[in-house]
Amino acid sequence: MIRVLLADDQTVVRAGFRALLDLTDDLVVVAEAGEGTEAVELARTTRPDVVLMDIRMPGVDGLEATRRIVAAPDLATVRVLILTTYEADAYVFEALRSGAAGFLLKDVEPDGLREAIRTVAAGRSLLAPAVTRRVIEEFARLKAPEEHARKRLAPLTAREREVLALVGRGLPNEEIGTHLIMSPLTAKTHVSRILAKLGARDRAQLVVIAYETGLVRPGEA
Repeated sequence: MIRVLLADDQTVVRAGFRALLDLTDDLVVVAEAGEGTEAVELARTTRPDVVLMDIRMPGVDGLEATRRIVAAPDLATVRVLILTTYEADAYVFEALRSGAAGFLLKDVEPDGLREAIRTVAAGRSLLAPAVTRRVIEEFARLKAPEEHARKRLAPLTAREREVLALVGRGLPNEEIGTHLIMSPLTAKTHVSRILAKLGARDRAQLVVIAYETGLVRPGEA
């Protein structure tokens, strides 16, 4: 069973998601939170696999709650899936930058919600929708790469930078291998090393880093 924590300040929204997930054999809602601090506390006490996190909540919002969950060593296995009402939300970019595994619009179809939860619970990032990369591109346009951002790439080898650029363009390991003439397993090994060297949580953060450091520029993906 995949354990889910619902974090949204609207009781009706939480009830709707709970009703949907309760009808799914492999998903179970273990707790509900109405604001960020409560979400972090419940994440610690219930240890869900996935937190469905609304951004706009009173008090501690979903962005800060995401940061706290991602930064907590004892919550390393907890994945955060951001919920928002519109895709052009600056907070979505910050959430991805902070370590959220992806985001969904609240009007997502039931099957899309279920698959999204399964995807992030399995340790993958929700990067398949082109909209995720569009959000990253939109906010990357507003800010030229800074020197300190470029320095973040210092630990990487030339080959690892090539791999990171392709991750930033949304390519899976199989396509990275094709581009760089290596096996998918070798590509996966490179990605794992890049994650470790950069202290990144998952591929979603690597996409953000690729744009922030200028390895990938808006319009190239």
